[in-house]
Amino acid sequence: MDPYDVILHPIITEVSSRILEAENKIVFAVSLKASREEIKRAVEELYEVKVEKVTTVVTSKGIKKAFVKLHPDYKAVDIAIKLGVL
Repeated sequence: MDPYDVILHPIITEVSSRILEAENKIVFAVSLKASREEIKRAVEELYEVKVEKVTTVVTSKGIKKAFVKLHPDYKAVDIAIKLGVL
């Protein structure tokens, strides 16, 4: 899959901004068909970072969220600033 088809948009809520700072994780809405490996590849390619772990969950509204934990050498806050969400 194309990285732009995998990652739909970042999700910034009060809880996700807390996770962003405390756990170095950034939350994205992703395609329902995307696997964890595809999400990892897409984030690494689009934002030029190293991803440590990807956790996904499908909400009751049918939106798939990906919690992407970045390698300690990279800061999720920097990605959020680059995206213009902080």
